[in-house]
Amino acid sequence: MPTRFVPVGGLRLRVVESGVDGGVDGAAPPLLLCNGLGASLELWEPFRTALGGWPTIAFDAPGVGASDVPRCPPTMRGLAGAVAGLLDELGVEEADVLGVSWGGALAQELTRRHPDRVRRLILAATTPGWMAVPGDPAALAVLATPLRYWSRSYFERVAPVLYGGEIRDDPSLLRRQEWLRFTHQVTARGYAWQLLAAWGWTSLPWLHRLTQPTLVLAGDADPIVPVVNARLLAARIPDATLRVVTGGSHLFLLTRPGELAPVVTGFLRAA
Repeated sequence: MPTRFVPVGGLRLRVVESGVDGGVDGAAPPLLLCNGLGASLELWEPFRTALGGWPTIAFDAPGVGASDVPRCPPTMRGLAGAVAGLLDELGVEEADVLGVSWGGALAQELTRRHPDRVRRLILAATTPGWMAVPGDPAALAVLATPLRYWSRSYFERVAPVLYGGEIRDDPSLLRRQEWLRFTHQVTARGYAWQLLAAWGWTSLPWLHRLTQPTLVLAGDADPIVPVVNARLLAARIPDATLRVVTGGSHLFLLTRPGELAPVVTGFLRAA
């Protein structure tokens, strides 16, 4: 799928759109995909394929993939504003939003700051930020650097510890899709900016004010984000549904797209 660059707030953001002119359901708004820490839009490919033509918008966050790197570290609020600006440039008034891991924090902030732009919210393998239950120290130590995006051998060595679940049991699941991870690599500064944006950020004080129907997805074998965080999100968001993926790793959307894509589209189609 061809990508293009969209100017937003003095930065060029790389974007890929699929099926936004009709897709499988002409009445459905596009599904905006907010990716995890350091991840470029290529990593959405298996999941987007499994959605079977559902309209989607994926983008490289500022500092990630082929998007421009901001001069100064942006806040999560500023990043949410950039995403709203991206929707403006694309002519999208309203979208469903799916955020995974770090992108789940961005999705929460976007929904808080721009509630009129979000119809439904899906939070996968993510947390309410500060004061969340921390993950396995060994996994968090690996997460602190972008080395896994730069070195294939290092990535293969740490992936089972970092992601857990089915990846720990069958590391070949990620090796089949390694090329997606290394097509566009995050910069050191871009990765640091993402970490700083998440530092001190929390959604706990205002989650109860979100009015959008919300689906919370979590893997029960995720070493980065313990499943208790998903239960906390689902308990705090008034109109939230929780689904726990048995044996799910941190990357269950990537490794089990055929199982999870129907769950997502079913939620988006629900009355």
